[in-house]
Amino acid sequence: MSFKSIAFAVALTFTTLPAFAGEQYLDKTGYAVSGYDVVSYFDLKQSAVGTPQASPLPGKSAFTFEYNNAKFAFASQANLDRFKADPAAFAPQFDGHCAFGVAKGGKVPGNPNLWRIVDGKLFLNIKDTVVSQWEADIPGNIKSANGNWAKLEPKEASKSTIPGFMSQAPAM
Repeated sequence: MSFKSIAFAVALTFTTLPAFAGEQYLDKTGYAVSGYDVVSYFDLKQSAVGTPQASPLPGKSAFTFEYNNAKFAFASQANLDRFKADPAAFAPQFDGHCAFGVAKGGKVPGNPNLWRIVDGKLFLNIKDTVVSQWEADIPGNIKSANGNWAKLEPKEASKSTIPGFMSQAPAM
């Protein structure tokens, strides 16, 4: 076997391994995304930029799954099964932290009611005023956030609360 073949095999192995994420943001409920069903976001029609989004479904404690050292809750067995099949496809970007905050270089909580799906990925933001700044340049903000994430990811998850958001544990 040639050196090139070995190098290619090693490179292929490392590119196909799962990516490990940092700490997921958890609020006082102890659930990722404040107990909302992350799969349900992908079934909602997105509102136009500059207008509020529809609310995701709250999860139920009967349908939970641990991913990235955090408990996710789902509204139904079907959504739980969809998540289990490909958790990375549904989990919020930046471990549930505010995408605009990451773009600006920090980890602050993501509000589950302030969301947008871009290129098949779920992004959260912290408050309405941040959403307008995020939406002013979504591609640029994603590029900045992706550039900042490598140095932010290993840091501890935000311990802050989401301003003006009342979380509650998933229903039974």
